[in-house]
Amino acid sequence: MSNAWWLAPARDVDQASRDHALARQQQLTKPTGSLGRLEDVAVQLAGLQGRLKPKVDEVWIAIFAGDHGVVAEGVSAYPQEVTGQMLHNFIMGGAAISVLARQLSAQLDVVDLGTVAPLDLPGVRHLNLGPGTANFAHGPAMTEAQLHAALEGGRDSVLRAKASGAELFIGGEMGIGNTTVATALACALLDCPATSLVGPGTGLDAEGVNHKAQVIERALRLHADAVDDALDSLRALGGFEVAALVGAYLACAQEGIAALVDGFICSVAALVAVGINPSCREWLFFGHRGAEPGHRLVLDALQAEPLLDLGLRLGEGSGAALAVPLLRLTCELHNGMATFAEAAVADRPA
Repeated sequence: MSNAWWLAPARDVDQASRDHALARQQQLTKPTGSLGRLEDVAVQLAGLQGRLKPKVDEVWIAIFAGDHGVVAEGVSAYPQEVTGQMLHNFIMGGAAISVLARQLSAQLDVVDLGTVAPLDLPGVRHLNLGPGTANFAHGPAMTEAQLHAALEGGRDSVLRAKASGAELFIGGEMGIGNTTVATALACALLDCPATSLVGPGTGLDAEGVNHKAQVIERALRLHADAVDDALDSLRALGGFEVAALVGAYLACAQEGIAALVDGFICSVAALVAVGINPSCREWLFFGHRGAEPGHRLVLDALQAEPLLDLGLRLGEGSGAALAVPLLRLTCELHNGMATFAEAAVADRPA
């Protein structure tokens, strides 16, 4: 497909900047490797940003929202109208991610891709791709046109982030039922049964979790012949907001902006993105390991080591946002510490 922008390669890492940053780490007044993974993160950021001293002062947080037809199967503890109500909460400043964005001085971009009840909220970008996705227990979640529009919605947010001078992109999600969607996608991509990944989402009891697994297994059987690759799986089983996250991660890699991935749903979107275009992987950092059971398996599949492990399961991009101060301090350590020569401190003998 000539207009399949998502297949374009990621921007190359600046190897010279990476090498210079690594050399600087080895000259700082500390035992080599004593800052552990923070050293690796600083060096990786330097290579991605093409500068010896990386920074993440300018942060862009995009919240993608959409409803899901599979909620009709009784897979969520919350009613579907909560999706739209939370959109209002985001822009009014009352949600967790709203508080975190304020504290981080981050720009918050709220994108409604398609909710059951049409909304017109000032401060929200309404893309109106449909009244949520179709019920994937009975047919494909999205049409091809909807899939492409959702991918483009994610890319557009990244282009706005780039125009604003963003140095770090965080994607968040909102959509009642989207842990079911993410679990189904992960099962398809990892070829594993629902029981190994399914979790309580927003608070299902054991019976509810079992029912959710049965719905997912039924959908996986229904779409067994349709999910030949990551993009097909996304169309058959995904959500509008998950597809927007996929588009955003791919666009970040192509446009040269590091992305900090949030929890389970965002990590599944990252898994899809890497499945579509593996070159995007090195542009992805992972904010935290969440409490949803499937998150660990998805992170393992991505060979991802998240920055935090706090038992979070909120979504909204909140776990990634909580990791931003750690990233900023990582940059400050790399940039601000003296070298042995500058501090007139004796290094260990060569």
